[in-house]
Amino acid sequence: MRVREKRGNVSLKGSTDCSTLGCTTEQFIIIMAHTEEFDWDAFETSGFGEGYSAEQRAEMEKLYDGTLNEVHEKEVVKGIVVAVNDRDVVLNIGFKSDGLVSATEFRDTPDLKVGDEVEVYIEEQENAQGQLVLSRRKAKIVKAWEQIEGALAEDSVIEGVVKRRTKGGLIVDIYGVEAFLPGSQIDVKPIRDFDVFVGKKMEVKVVKINHANDNVVVSHKVLIEKDLEKQKAEILNNLERGQVLEGVIKNMTNFGVFIDLGGVDGLLHITDISWGRISHPEEVLNLDQKVNVVVLDFDDNKKRISLGMKQLTPHPWDSLAEELQVGSKVEGKIVNVADYGAFLEILPGVEGLIHVSEMSWSQHLRNPQDFIKIGDKLEAVVLTLDREDRKMSLGIKQLTEDPWTKKELLEKYAVGTKHSGVVRNLTNFGLFIELEEGIDGLVHVSDLSWTKKIKHPSEFVKVGETLDVQVLELDVDNRRLALGHKQLEENPWDTFEGIFTKGSVHKATLLSKNDKGAVIELQYGIEGFATTKNLVKEDGSQAEVGEALDFKVTDFSKEDKRIVLSHTATFQEVEAERTPKKKTSKKPAAKQVSEAEKSTLGDIDALSQLKQKMEGGSEK
Repeated sequence: MRVREKRGNVSLKGSTDCSTLGCTTEQFIIIMAHTEEFDWDAFETSGFGEGYSAEQRAEMEKLYDGTLNEVHEKEVVKGIVVAVNDRDVVLNIGFKSDGLVSATEFRDTPDLKVGDEVEVYIEEQENAQGQLVLSRRKAKIVKAWEQIEGALAEDSVIEGVVKRRTKGGLIVDIYGVEAFLPGSQIDVKPIRDFDVFVGKKMEVKVVKINHANDNVVVSHKVLIEKDLEKQKAEILNNLERGQVLEGVIKNMTNFGVFIDLGGVDGLLHITDISWGRISHPEEVLNLDQKVNVVVLDFDDNKKRISLGMKQLTPHPWDSLAEELQVGSKVEGKIVNVADYGAFLEILPGVEGLIHVSEMSWSQHLRNPQDFIKIGDKLEAVVLTLDREDRKMSLGIKQLTEDPWTKKELLEKYAVGTKHSGVVRNLTNFGLFIELEEGIDGLVHVSDLSWTKKIKHPSEFVKVGETLDVQVLELDVDNRRLALGHKQLEENPWDTFEGIFTKGSVHKATLLSKNDKGAVIELQYGIEGFATTKNLVKEDGSQAEVGEALDFKVTDFSKEDKRIVLSHTATFQEVEAERTPKKKTSKKPAAKQVSEAEKSTLGDIDALSQLKQKMEGGSEK
């Protein structure tokens, strides 16, 4: 409708815009509905408001004021949809003019129609174009924050939708506001896969609001904990030993698993998971798996609960076949190897110990891992069986023949036969040589060399080396074999008897020295001994280690393999020759030296042959 303007007066005849009157279309219709007797002629001639009494004008003003709402910017109000097009939605909020809202803010309400009521946010009462600026999106945000703050104040439960995963937790949409749900607040049990919650609805409680950063923190865990408190109290009140409960595996460690019994945690030790031996719970169990367990024990406060799983099934020893007896052969898998032996599992929960001494006929105990490794499948013989104590000992070497019982043993290791073996062990009195598996012999330290005095076998040979030996004695009943190494050569003392005669003089070197005397090295590696007083030199000083001097043989024993020497005797007798009173001793001394020289020259061929033999033996 339009109007004709006359110097500030308005005529209602003709068409006019309602805004000319300062009202909306709806307000104009209401005014006109109450002015059916309006005098248009009077209005035209006398101006607006003329021709009415004061009471009539007051009544009209009252009607007009009742059609308008007092609005304020930055607040949320309700409006009526007046019109809808592709770009905008026209809303009447009871103000003097209608407001426009972008149609994009109503994408979530495709069925919007004229007459619907919606909430909007007043951004501006009048912009540069004189329009009322409204926003449905901001209205939703303001309303959402009001609801969130109310939920925090009232400790109420609200529902949100998980939008996406973020570092450390989830983002939950609550009334259009993004809230943070920490991973630790999702559930009472650890959550390993956050992605399973994306896109799902979830009830939460607001636990913190940071207005400075517009951050909201929510928790789903607190809802679960409240439910669990009642369940926990009920479980603890009814908890008894032997009670069977259902639980969920909450966490795994190398010593066991923690099981959630419904707000109460219990420990299932690795040894109580299975009758069989396992190295880690993950071999038979999985996280979040539901399992049945039995209560084994708990403390007075019921804070530590011990659980068992294998106790729900019969012990495998109870079902062990009666046919299994000592001497029976069994098959199984090695499940553990220790320093003293290995455990063979013949059935889950039924194990037997194979002691290291029962792994081989060899008498030298070695590391069991030299024979067996975990996972090996073996056959063994039952040596002992105790069903009451559930113990069993097994042997592997019994699967082969005892080498000491072989018929060919007496002939193979007859006295005088020669063999080669590996040095397995050294002792103060000798060394043990393994000729074959299970056949060991002892070489006494005195049987290592004809000429050298060996204090310990380590001076002659090392463990692991190969040594040639000769059988000296065989005792099958007592499993004893005496061996010798020096017997592989002829006894040089038969030759030495004619060389190192008493009174003969020889060039020799001091090897070692102590308070009693010194060890002297003669030709061909043979050793003699000289007392301290026989080490005095002509100038009165003592002979020292490393010196090469003349020594006279003062005593020789073939049986004891002993040669006693003296350096002092070599010059004392010479000095006596220079003394007139002892002229009678000059001739015997000269004669004695001559005899020694003759003896040495006479046996030079024999010594040469002996030297070659001994050098050959030393290389061996």
